[in-house]
Amino acid sequence: MIALHAASDLAHRLGEHAEAVCRHYLSNGRRQGNYWTVGDVRNAPGRSMFVRLQPSPKGPPGKWTDAATGEHGDLLDVIRESLGLVNFRDVADEARVFLAMPDAMQPRPAEPIAQVPIGSPEAARRLVAMSKPIIGTLVETYLRGRGITTLHGTAALQFHPHCYYRPDDPGPTKTVPAMIAAVTDLDGHLTGAHRTWLAPDGAGKALVDTPRRAMGDLLGHAVRFGVPGSVMAA
Repeated sequence: MIALHAASDLAHRLGEHAEAVCRHYLSNGRRQGNYWTVGDVRNAPGRSMFVRLQPSPKGPPGKWTDAATGEHGDLLDVIRESLGLVNFRDVADEARVFLAMPDAMQPRPAEPIAQVPIGSPEAARRLVAMSKPIIGTLVETYLRGRGITTLHGTAALQFHPHCYYRPDDPGPTKTVPAMIAAVTDLDGHLTGAHRTWLAPDGAGKALVDTPRRAMGDLLGHAVRFGVPGSVMAA
């Protein structure tokens, strides 16, 4: 009964952020009206699965149906199937981690987010806020591949799975996983960020023309690690 109550509560909370859940776990889909469409609950490309994003007479947000197979469920099922999890404990833990992320806690505004200049300190702050801890991500793989196995005191490093990369030539902008390093002043205020785009398996840097770029106000500031006073100059 306790597990059932916990599942119901988590499903309800996820439903309050249904679009954010879909963008994160069903990234191969897209929004169409009040629904998110995707190939199936395992995030295959396509349009046969519909996830309700808003409350309606047909039910609460977060409920989904796959028209091709007849499968249906809630957003806990989406997390389980898209990540290949088996135990409810693992599904619940993943749901709680997601709900603690800044993107999940903030409802998507009805109006477009105000634009800020590309490369500005405000753009850097937004990028860092949208990133997540590195444990269990490609950043951890990348660092361990470089012989960095002690990750304590690396809170300044974050991971963004879909960081925009704009090529130097007129080619199209694309999204590439990236390590995000927060640049701060002596008072700890975030002033900029370093981006290191990574290979899909985390084995090295991405195969792009300039895999490392900085943004924001960097002069005199630094990326800070470990104990106070440990820095990497920006």
